[in-house]
Formats: sequence, structure tokens, C-alpha cells
Amino acid sequence: MLVALTVAVSVAALALAAWCGFAAYRDQPTKDWHFIGMAIVSALALIQVVVGIVLVGRGERASDGSVLFFSYLLGALLAVPAAGFLSLTERTRWGSVTVSAGAVVLAVLEVRLHDIWGG
Repeated sequence: MLVALTVAVSVAALALAAWCGFAAYRDQPTKDWHFIGMAIVSALALIQVVVGIVLVGRGERASDGSVLFFSYLLGALLAVPAAGFLSLTERTRWGSVTVSAGAVVLAVLEVRLHDIWGG
């Protein structure tokens, strides 16, 4: 996996977590700007899925197996959108907490993806 892309997704996810965590601290729900941030982080995760598919298609293999690798890629792709959807149902500060938690989960999944690939 590309280390630079993994770091970029992780940093963007942690920035989103901090931003939404600050909104929760200020007792604010997720707003349109937060959803734009979620879209950017999700787009980076989608790029990572495409890169992962291309790398496996070229013959490279994850050290822990392709099934586990693709399972983590799918989880990384869905972590932030799922949290964003849940934040729409909870229009209080807890919606912002949910997105913040989903972004932290994405950052942790990125570390694990790096380990699975053989980093």
C-alpha cells in the first residue's frame, strides 16, 4: 500500500475527528461544513480502495491475506459515511461525537491496513 496515501487518510480523519469533537464540545450538531469534510475524507478512503484493487490486480499481495485486506478496506470506506448517516438521525452534540468517533475508527483502521499490507 502507498504509505503516503495511508498517512493522508489518517491525518484527514484525525483532523475531522478533532473538528467534530470541537463542535461537540461547543454543544453543536454536525453542520453542512462537517459533511463536506466527511465527503473529502470518504473520497480519500475511496481512492485508497481503488489503489488497493489496482495493486492486488497487478499481482502484489498483502502479507496477511487478500480477504482480510479487502475486509479492512471496506470497513475503512464505510466508517465515516456510516457515522455521518447516524449523525443525521441525532441532531444534537452527540451527532458530532458520533462522527468524531467514526473518524477515529478510520484512523485506527488505516494503521491496521498498513500492518496487514506488510508495513
